[in-house]
Amino acid sequence: MSQEIQAYESEDRPDFEPQATRRTAGDTESSRASRGWWDSNADEYQTDHGAFLGDDRFVWGPEGLDEADARLLGPAESLKGLDVLEIGAGAAQCSRWLAAQGARPVALDLSHRQLQHALRIDGGTFPLIEADAGALPFADGSFDLACSAYGAVPFVADPVKVFREVRRVLRPGGRWIFSVTHPIRWAFPDEPGPEGLSVAASYFDRTPYVEQDESGEAVYVEHHRTLGDRVRDVVAGGFRLADLIEPEWPSWNTQEWGGWSPLRGNLIPGTAIFVCERD
Repeated sequence: MSQEIQAYESEDRPDFEPQATRRTAGDTESSRASRGWWDSNADEYQTDHGAFLGDDRFVWGPEGLDEADARLLGPAESLKGLDVLEIGAGAAQCSRWLAAQGARPVALDLSHRQLQHALRIDGGTFPLIEADAGALPFADGSFDLACSAYGAVPFVADPVKVFREVRRVLRPGGRWIFSVTHPIRWAFPDEPGPEGLSVAASYFDRTPYVEQDESGEAVYVEHHRTLGDRVRDVVAGGFRLADLIEPEWPSWNTQEWGGWSPLRGNLIPGTAIFVCERD
């Protein structure tokens, strides 16, 4: 599938592997599954990818596009003194980079364990908030910018609800920039090699990808939206789409990350970055 899918392992059932299927999954089930999955897999995720992400880099996706070069939030020097909300922050690597530029970041994540890794790295030099992206615990107009590098958006059943919340907490003129798996990837198997280059499913099938336990309860959920869906969601959330970035795979990046790889990255896009503005 589109996002890196790792086997969910329960501490009580270490040999259990969930059943992968396509079925509907609503807000509550999706949120509960995401919290459980990331709490259970945060350690492995940070072990596997922490070196690539760095402790204080702002990387938009597996291609390795760095905000220091992309400047999608604006020139680094313009970030000083700005209030910035990072949604789905994980171990808050992006927020740490923002703080180094003089911004005032707040890192929000649904997963308690991911935020513990943020504390492990630097002891918590800026606010870490455990909350759902669909119900942001902030007053209207609290932030100048909001950002998310593969956080929250792919895992929620109602992205418009999230976008409206982001718009609410942004000040007029604020930017909301988020990256997700490129929608075209849903038509291909999540394999880094040649087997991942042949279309295996309908791009237009919006049925969520779900991993569920023996009782049928979801332990991982990811939602598919077409590129057009994403654009319409942005507009419905009250934003103007200023740009859509599809990073090319750079020659220096030789790593494989789940289904992302140099082979696939040189042929099909893996990440889509939406640059949105609040009027």
